[in-house]
Amino acid sequence: MTVTHGRPLTAEITDILVAHCGLDADAAARAPAASLEELGMDSLALLELSAVVADRWQVSIPEQSGQLSIPAVADLVARRADPPGHTENGVLIDAPLALVWEITNDVANWTELFTEYAVVEILHRDGHTVRFRLTMHPDENGVAWSWVSERTADPVSRQVRAHRVETGPFEYMRIHWRYTEEEGGTRMTWVQDFAMKPTAPVDNAAMTERINTNSVIQLGVIKDRVERIARQRAEQGRPVAGDEPTEAGDE
Repeated sequence: MTVTHGRPLTAEITDILVAHCGLDADAAARAPAASLEELGMDSLALLELSAVVADRWQVSIPEQSGQLSIPAVADLVARRADPPGHTENGVLIDAPLALVWEITNDVANWTELFTEYAVVEILHRDGHTVRFRLTMHPDENGVAWSWVSERTADPVSRQVRAHRVETGPFEYMRIHWRYTEEEGGTRMTWVQDFAMKPTAPVDNAAMTERINTNSVIQLGVIKDRVERIARQRAEQGRPVAGDEPTEAGDE
């Protein structure tokens, strides 16, 4: 349930309709699934509702809102008031670009690269595009989250575009990986754009915070592991990385 300032948003919409639009609160309580039109809200009442919602949340609601129930209006307002999630996190890895690309795009071995993934199952490959299933280690409630993603790597530009195929609590999740050479090594950057479903247990802002927190942890782990491999190869006198990039896969 969407909550603002400690109160369910449905209750706030109901209060607006009662105070500004002449809604009968008892009638609304008796028929929570009824549309605004069925509750007696005419075009003037809907215009007043739109004006108050726009002033309070800077959100516009459609003209056909009379066909929506109060909870549906609340969900609509919540979705439009909560901007899509966007994160950008990066790390400088003391290793050549070719090696960073090779290791981080070896999706089949991501369980050795990330600490959060328990199983990686490659489902399909087509050139530089790979579809795969990720399963995480069980969380504090014993739930092992799993989903299918697809990613396409561009070995020329050293970029990867990825998205979740099975979106789960997300309306969508898109990820852009960038690799650039800098003094001191290779910078790998993750840019994630997403939106949560209204039924998700967290909103866009909360998920943004979670992703930012976890990305810092995982990028640190990847940095340590790639740099260790680079040192080992250098000590053994082996080439740091081959000339041909590997295929890629995604979170």
